[in-house]
Amino acid sequence: QVQLVESGGGLVQAGGSLRLSCAASGSIFGINAMGWYRQAPGKQRELVATITSGGKTNYADTVKGRFTISRDGAKNTVYLQMNSLKPEDTAVYYCNVERITTMRYLYWGQGTQVTVSS
Repeated sequence: QVQLVESGGGLVQAGGSLRLSCAASGSIFGINAMGWYRQAPGKQRELVATITSGGKTNYADTVKGRFTISRDGAKNTVYLQMNSLKPEDTAVYYCNVERITTMRYLYWGQGTQVTVSS
């Protein structure tokens, strides 16, 4: 099992910045991609950004140029730097980790609320 602990959410005004962190612990052998998803009220969960173990990144079009995903392999931690935040970024943000051994496993964090006021 992999445990994920998220931090860094909160309330910020439009145009502001926040940095989310997600630390993985437990059975971390085989961790491949790490990423962030979000879910706004009444909407489906959507991908925000992912980063592979090799450092390849992928972003949703809505956050390109404003958000940056990074990871610290030594700390098994993934970060999401969010700049130029907009009210439409308001959502619960979930950390996601893919682990591959003989099987593929997906783990989710508990979620952290990000609220952007106009």
